[in-house]
Amino acid sequence: MKGGAAGSGGGSVSEEVIRLTRRPSGLGFNIVGGTDQQYISNDNGIYVSRIKKDGAAYLDGRLQEGDKILAVNGRNLKDLRHKDAVELFRNAGCNVSLKIQRRLQTQNGPVGHQGDGESGGLPLAAILVPGLALAAAAVWILLRYRQRM
Repeated sequence: MKGGAAGSGGGSVSEEVIRLTRRPSGLGFNIVGGTDQQYISNDNGIYVSRIKKDGAAYLDGRLQEGDKILAVNGRNLKDLRHKDAVELFRNAGCNVSLKIQRRLQTQNGPVGHQGDGESGGLPLAAILVPGLALAAAAVWILLRYRQRM
């Protein structure tokens, strides 16, 4: 399916096999999904929810949050309950082979397009986050001041 068309989500997907060596702390990532805990509607798949800093997956650098894990050491994860998938990972041994599927992001418009041709500028979050933090601090101070009256 490498580079093939995806299902209902649009875009395309790629598949890759990633081999990790288990560290004392484990493989270094968390999973979500399963038949009993669907992460994506109408999809029983197992997905990487978090890569732990300095874990095996983080140090390898290929596995990404959001990757769908199709198989572990050749064992298909299709239609497994979440806890059964967790057990499969725990019992996978020291050298673990993961077959993963990644949705490739599609660009709208040319790469590097800035809209009006201007470069630079601050992202909206760079303005909103500090502004909201200041507003929250001001409300907190006001409430504390009113309590003392």
